[in-house]
Amino acid sequence: QVQLVESGGGSLQAGGSLRLSCAASGYTYSRNSMAWFRQTPGKEREGVAFIYAGYGTTAYADSVKGRFTISQDNAKNTLYLQMNNLKPEDTAMYYCAADLKYGGSWLRATDFGYWGQGTQVTVSS
Repeated sequence: QVQLVESGGGSLQAGGSLRLSCAASGYTYSRNSMAWFRQTPGKEREGVAFIYAGYGTTAYADSVKGRFTISQDNAKNTLYLQMNNLKPEDTAMYYCAADLKYGGSWLRATDFGYWGQGTQVTVSS
C-alpha cells in the first residue's frame, strides 16, 4: 500500500523560507516521477514543481521559478520542496503527488496516481 506523508508546512511572513518534505512508503521514488501541487479554497489544484527521477529532470510553474526547488533523497525515499522568498500568494495547502501516468502532464492533477494528505503553508504580508 502506497502512502505519502507531507510535513514542514507552517505560518510565516513574506520573504521567509520553508522546506516541505514528502516521505513515501510502499513506493520507490528513484524510478518514478513526482510533483508538488497546491490548492486554495474554491480553486483547482495547481502544479508547482515536478521531478522525473530517472534523469533528474525538473520543471516549475512560472509563478515559483527562481524561488522554489524540488529535490529528492533516494536513500530516504523522500521528496522535498525548498521554498524561498515566500509571498502571500503562495499561501495554500501543498500536496505531493507520485506516479504520473504514461503520456500524462505533470500539470494535471488527475494524471497522478498517489497523493499525500497535504500540509498548510500560510504567508502573511
